[in-house]
Amino acid sequence: MSASVLLEFVASLMSRPRVLLVAAITLALTSTGCTTVEPVGVPGLLEPTNFKNWQPFLAVLPYATCDGQHVTVRNIRNCAYKTEYDYDVNLYDRTVDLNNLQSVDFIVVPFQDKPYLAHTMLSFGLGNDEYLCVSAEVRLEEGEEYSAIRGLFRQYELTYVVADERDLIRLRTRHRNADVYIYRTIATPEQSKDIFVDVMQRVNKLAMYPEFYDLVGNNCTTNIVNHVNRLRPNRVPYAMPVLLPGYADSYAYRLGLLDTKLSFEQTRRLAHVNQMAELYYDSPEFSKKIRR
Repeated sequence: MSASVLLEFVASLMSRPRVLLVAAITLALTSTGCTTVEPVGVPGLLEPTNFKNWQPFLAVLPYATCDGQHVTVRNIRNCAYKTEYDYDVNLYDRTVDLNNLQSVDFIVVPFQDKPYLAHTMLSFGLGNDEYLCVSAEVRLEEGEEYSAIRGLFRQYELTYVVADERDLIRLRTRHRNADVYIYRTIATPEQSKDIFVDVMQRVNKLAMYPEFYDLVGNNCTTNIVNHVNRLRPNRVPYAMPVLLPGYADSYAYRLGLLDTKLSFEQTRRLAHVNQMAELYYDSPEFSKKIRR
């Protein structure tokens, strides 16, 4: 089936916001000469599950328990990577005092060959220059690779990875050779706490009730938008930069979610952490050093 025929078929079934992203994906595929796709399963006939032969660094789900102002996060990931595919899985637990939450950073990782697309994450400042990062991702099985087309047809489960920044950022800067931008948001400590609690509730929900990843409606960026809008309704309107998250950082800047004292170009230049991430790759103060 050609990409144009696929678009016409999907457009006949889906709401307008979904059509916009299908069109964008189709354009991305055709612009790189990829005009055919492999057949995929029929949507709606499958049920998501947490029980598959997962890739090792996605095999154990995180979850959180709450005791008043203290949230204990279980199975925080901190893999030691030799290469992207050769790594040792390390997991640990941490108790977070909600009263110590200071900030939320917005992380954008543009795709190398398609910079209008990007992976996005949140990182919570826990005080004392320590951070805990959360990334909504496709949960891949052993031997499985990601495909944007398959992401439209409920072929992958969604997972929230809760990890040390040394894991999620170093994996991308050194081993995937991707650009990483870390933006400090204007969230107050109280707002940071509220977002963190909302994220942990979502983590627990996915541990109990698995969901399919959806390239349009249930991906890294739409989940971040949903967290923000649950706390402040309509704070982030559903617009093209949500569908094409390579523009999510400039969109967040225009919405006043980032510090606007500098121009966006200056802000983006200062947010780029690759050089510092390589320089301080082995530093125990990695998160502090890359923000210098």
